[in-house]
Amino acid sequence: MRTGILFPMEERIRKAVGEALEEAGAPDIAFAVERPSDPAHGDYATNAALAAAKVLGKNPRELADELARHLARSLGESVERTDVAGPGFVNIALSGDAVAALVAEADAKGEEWGKGSAEEGQRVFAEYGNPNPFKEMHLGHLMGSVIGEALSRLAENAGAAVARDTFGGDVGPHVAKALWALRRRGVAEPESAKEIGEAYAEGSRAYEDDPQAKQEIDALNQELYRGEDRALMALWRKGRDVSMEEFGRLWRIFGTKFDFTFFDSDTVGSGLRIVKDGLAKGIFKESGGAVIYDGTAKGVHTMVFITGHGTPTYEAKDIGLAFLKEERWPNSRVVIVTGSEQTGRFKTVLAALGELAPLIAAKTRHVAHGFLRLASGKMSSRAGNVITAAGFLEDVTHLVREKNPDPLIAEQVAVGAVKYMILRQAPGQDIIFDPEKSLSLAGDSGPYLQYALVRAKKILAYGGGEGNGTDEPAAPYAVERLLVHYPEVAARAARECAPNLLVTYLTELAGEWNAFYAKEQVLGSPEEAYKQRLTRALAHTLANGLRLLGIPAPEKM
Repeated sequence: MRTGILFPMEERIRKAVGEALEEAGAPDIAFAVERPSDPAHGDYATNAALAAAKVLGKNPRELADELARHLARSLGESVERTDVAGPGFVNIALSGDAVAALVAEADAKGEEWGKGSAEEGQRVFAEYGNPNPFKEMHLGHLMGSVIGEALSRLAENAGAAVARDTFGGDVGPHVAKALWALRRRGVAEPESAKEIGEAYAEGSRAYEDDPQAKQEIDALNQELYRGEDRALMALWRKGRDVSMEEFGRLWRIFGTKFDFTFFDSDTVGSGLRIVKDGLAKGIFKESGGAVIYDGTAKGVHTMVFITGHGTPTYEAKDIGLAFLKEERWPNSRVVIVTGSEQTGRFKTVLAALGELAPLIAAKTRHVAHGFLRLASGKMSSRAGNVITAAGFLEDVTHLVREKNPDPLIAEQVAVGAVKYMILRQAPGQDIIFDPEKSLSLAGDSGPYLQYALVRAKKILAYGGGEGNGTDEPAAPYAVERLLVHYPEVAARAARECAPNLLVTYLTELAGEWNAFYAKEQVLGSPEEAYKQRLTRALAHTLANGLRLLGIPAPEKM
């Protein structure tokens, strides 16, 4: 195999295009370098000629011809052809040697294949999950955990240091509702998250239906903030511990471990103090005994930050948390993952934070996700019919065990199925979970990716080494041409906070691998050595991609 080809390829193309535009007199033009939707058009395409034509006063097609010739000279033996398409796109097809060199790189790098450096030196604080103690973890929290973990892994793959945190509401009306019901039942030592969740549902119904209960729960909430009733605080601590133990169990199953766990109780004091300071500076104002942020001028909602009872709302606690994060782990940027129903309130929080601490607000990004819906639609924990994360996972695992009784494999496949269905959609979009489709081995599912990797590893295990036959590549296979794009797909998914881009790519890659496997003989073929290298590179790519998504890789299926 010939050498001398330098990578990463997309960076080389970008550099060559940039040099050509600078020589032409358009050095600051923004342009794209992407993989064409139709593989017949080549491995890369750029719109640089279209982007620069108006600035240079040239015909886009003529400029594209000049650019194609420049790229052919600059990229040399790395490209097979550069040609012009449509009104001025330039398509670039890699040479067989270039593709073979990238396959060899993927094989040689193993777990390091696809790692980037775009975020080297960056410190990212990622907040996600955020289930509230005294409630059971539901599907929304599960979605946030899955998406947040994938975003964290993608950022790490791009070179960033990442601190994961979760923020739970351990004080406030929902806690008072649960504790009120537990005391009413005579429970001093709650034993399970389910028991506490049922108490919360009971307290929520009573709060809305019974004026006397509402008064008692409001009083209990005030007592919680004071923290002077020893028996109440003992029940509160026990309930929080039981809730967090169950959350920890589920997070372990889904591959998440947090570096920081913050609670509302950690932010009450600082949130109140910061908002009151902001009140004195005119950032907030009083209204009907409460302290509000008037978002009219900023185009956001007007919201209460301190209630008429003097207690902080979630918004004030978020302000306190922003400062607490900065104190605990100074960072370059903050990513907060929540359900899309919180988008409006986060706009208000960030607007207020922008006046209190502009630098912290500027580096904070809210990533919203949609709802995971079943046949019965969105569920409500207040009504007591919530679909819990634990129950949901148990149901999916049960379906898997009907075909595979091994408990470890069943859990890995179930987790893979759930994560895939969540991550395949762009953040913000709702998901309809179809159990049958999610477990299909026919495509577009987590098990489909897992099985493709198992199949590749099985071939390598039978092959037992480098293999016989030629080490020289034939004309590149479609799976090779797709495989070489993995590093740039992973980088783009990190840059755009879009794990769905990687899911789509891996699904396409698995499809090309299955087509290759059905048509081509690997072991015992004249090209066995090369095909084994390709299979190893494919296995590394699938394994690394699944790892970034947090999808388990079973040893067998």
